[in-house]
Amino acid sequence: MQTNHARKWEVPYTSHVQSKEKQLKVRKTGWITKGEKILYTFTGVCLIVAALYIVSFSSITDSINRDIQSLEQQIQAQKVENESLFFEKKELSRPERITRIAKENGLTIQNAEVRQASSFGN
Repeated sequence: MQTNHARKWEVPYTSHVQSKEKQLKVRKTGWITKGEKILYTFTGVCLIVAALYIVSFSSITDSINRDIQSLEQQIQAQKVENESLFFEKKELSRPERITRIAKENGLTIQNAEVRQASSFGN
């Protein structure tokens, strides 16, 4: 009878140990927590956006600088052309040339004194 009685005690003890084993679950912790993953992702996205902004800004700045340089070259060429036209105008408006062309076309000069006309305000 005692062996039966001992077997009764054996069964509940093993079920009690098994129930404790079922309650103990070992959680496997990751190398990086979820919060850190979110922070790292946010930081990475911010760095990528900043890099794209810097590259686009430098590209726009470079294109503007190229436009400015081409405009400066056009301005310099226009200044040279204006100076050459000014000297050509000065050469063509000499009094000797005007009297020579007038004589070739049959005009006579009543006054022997020909003066350079200057505009008012220049």
